[in-house]
Amino acid sequence: MIINTFATLFYKKLSSLQQGYWLLGVLWLIIACAKETPLDVEYDFLLDVNIETGKDVTIIYSDSALIRVKIAGPTMLSYVNTREPQQEFPDGVKVDFYDAEGKVTSVLTGKYGIRYETKGVVVVRDSVVWQSVNNEKLETEELIWDDRRERVYNHKFVVVTRPDEIITGHGFEATQDFKYSKVNAVEGRVKIDQPEEEE
Repeated sequence: MIINTFATLFYKKLSSLQQGYWLLGVLWLIIACAKETPLDVEYDFLLDVNIETGKDVTIIYSDSALIRVKIAGPTMLSYVNTREPQQEFPDGVKVDFYDAEGKVTSVLTGKYGIRYETKGVVVVRDSVVWQSVNNEKLETEELIWDDRRERVYNHKFVVVTRPDEIITGHGFEATQDFKYSKVNAVEGRVKIDQPEEEE
């Protein structure tokens, strides 16, 4: 009550011009102390000039006018102003490998992928599955494709399923076309019996 009375008496003793300045000062304090609005945060995100965002992106590797590899993803973030330019696929990635006739030989998928442009390396992570046209399947948590060496490898746990066996182990190496592959440290091998054909 005493503070309210003091403020009323103080305000009444000021001239109209002084009252206006006093009100402007109070408004300025209120605005200056206000929190940042979501609109300001959105503009900060949009103004990052080092990142280009693309939707439904496809990168094609070709040799002598023939498609060798196709990388696709629903979202790609391209980091352009860095020492190591890279393209990140945060929403998943699909890599198609082609033979010399232009036919798909295998498909590699994962929930996350990143391509290091200078190194020529693509790393696919999280629920990685490679499937060949020969009914071979590789499941792991990470797979690295080295474009320059035309090799695919990892140092993680793998499960390789073939028509006649399932192999588990650590570490995997293969040629880019997956014609030659091996599990480095085999932990288990299970033979799969083929059902007998009835006459």
